[in-house]
Amino acid sequence: MTEETTSSTHPPLPPTTEDDRYSWLRLLRSRRVGITTFYRLLAEHGSAQNALAALPEVARAAGIEGYEICPAGVIDAELKAAKAAKARLLCLGDGAYPRTLAEIEDAPPLLWAIGDLSFLSKPMIAMVGSRNASSLGVRMARALAGELGGKGHVIVSGLARGVDAAAHLASLETGTVAVLAGGVDVTYPTENAALTADIAARGLLLSEQPMGLTPTARHFPRRNRIISGLAQAVVVVEAAIKSGSLITARDALDQGREVLAVPGHPFDARAAGCNLLIRDGATLVRSANDIIATLPQSATRTATPVQPDLLADLPPPPPETRSLRETAALHQRILDRLGPSPVAEDQLIRDLAVPAGHVGPVLVDLELDGKIRRQSGGLLSLNH
Repeated sequence: MTEETTSSTHPPLPPTTEDDRYSWLRLLRSRRVGITTFYRLLAEHGSAQNALAALPEVARAAGIEGYEICPAGVIDAELKAAKAAKARLLCLGDGAYPRTLAEIEDAPPLLWAIGDLSFLSKPMIAMVGSRNASSLGVRMARALAGELGGKGHVIVSGLARGVDAAAHLASLETGTVAVLAGGVDVTYPTENAALTADIAARGLLLSEQPMGLTPTARHFPRRNRIISGLAQAVVVVEAAIKSGSLITARDALDQGREVLAVPGHPFDARAAGCNLLIRDGATLVRSANDIIATLPQSATRTATPVQPDLLADLPPPPPETRSLRETAALHQRILDRLGPSPVAEDQLIRDLAVPAGHVGPVLVDLELDGKIRRQSGGLLSLNH
């Protein structure tokens, strides 16, 4: 018996009692029970309770001696943690379980959710991209998410830094869903703690992982197929050739979703994945209208337009004294934001949310070091 990751083509009926839901959770949390095994055991034994009773013998027949199912205490602790976090358990087949996600081959049997479940019944568009996004990439993510939200679409992303965070921030007022790689009660990365709290209060957090689980590298590809599975289309804003965003794009293609990409400068490695997707047939995105045009007309609804750049107009924080380490970190943040395509200096300062008095001297240092190039009209770019 090995842990499998693809599901049966015949999903089971949803659990109808609390005992059934408990047994579903216990079966799925048992060792070596992946999604395929979970669905197969339910199909063969008729219920999770029966499958749990048969599991030790199934394991023995597969050559695994001394197999024990997940202890009840582990499930009790998870349910207690869920109650403390005000998380709800969604089972495949429940009325609140998202219909689009239920259609994918390896739909998660169970999801933990914190926030407003009504977003799961609305049309969703996924937006993914680089963690080390350029200033232009962040601005594009904010603009697209804000405009799509104003037209009635919920934005789905993975709550990573960079493009994900920008998309969530721009769609907080209109609807945003964050799919987590770890437990739905675990903030990752920690720098997004405030954003996570805002989404829990005004949007929706989702995860298939146990409560309290800190994510590791292997959890993120599994998370990505939920992001694409929830959405009608996946928009890649910035992505390197080898990146999680391209994994999400491949998942989307396998699931029959539309894949779209924002083009970037040929010399910018952060745009190489997007340019490759476009070369291979992904729809090129210049504005939200390009995205909406690929969707069925029934999926497009009109809502009150919103301003996607509200955050850009916030006043900067008060001046502060920076250590050498903080100055070096600011150097790196500026270099991460810039690319071959020129960016206005004032826009860069707004994106960094750092006082102009701190940024100016650092820009001079980087220019003298030959790392950035200043162009006419107050434009900045990396010096290649």
